[in-house]
Amino acid sequence: MSRIIGVVAGPEPGGRTATAVAGLLAGTGADTELIELSQAPLEEVTAAFADADAVVFGSPVHRAGHTASLKALLEATERGKWGEETAPLQGKAAALVLTGASGHHFLALDGLRSVLAGFFAVQVLSPGLYLDHSGYEDRNTLTPDSAELAAAHGRALADLTTAVRSSEALRAIAPVV
Repeated sequence: MSRIIGVVAGPEPGGRTATAVAGLLAGTGADTELIELSQAPLEEVTAAFADADAVVFGSPVHRAGHTASLKALLEATERGKWGEETAPLQGKAAALVLTGASGHHFLALDGLRSVLAGFFAVQVLSPGLYLDHSGYEDRNTLTPDSAELAAAHGRALADLTTAVRSSEALRAIAPVV
């Protein structure tokens, strides 16, 4: 069975982003864990990457991009270059979940996808999941349509994870620089 972790980079625990990531994780059928960056030291999160088959990265959109806490996590994550000894994300599958106040910031998914795919050699499920406030009944409940969409992304991530795990070539792709 696959192990998939969800990392939520919101400023406080709970809330819309955690709800959306949990909905995606529930759809995977895998052994899952939800980690809130506001509650976990970066070292613990980067260590969890090594044991995961896939990672769901969740963040509210702040100033048209993912949060500073997610940026800090990625900065703290080695990628096996320039004297670094580990590359815990390389050859993994990932999914993206971003949330925002309106639909205007859905393109923020592209920046995060580029960083993960290009800089870390992660196989990122596309398209990412972006939900605005209309996707929620309340802070902790997705609408039925959003819940099904999140679960569909979870099922797709499970399939991508299986494909990446079974492909030596996909796992061997490394960042050029």
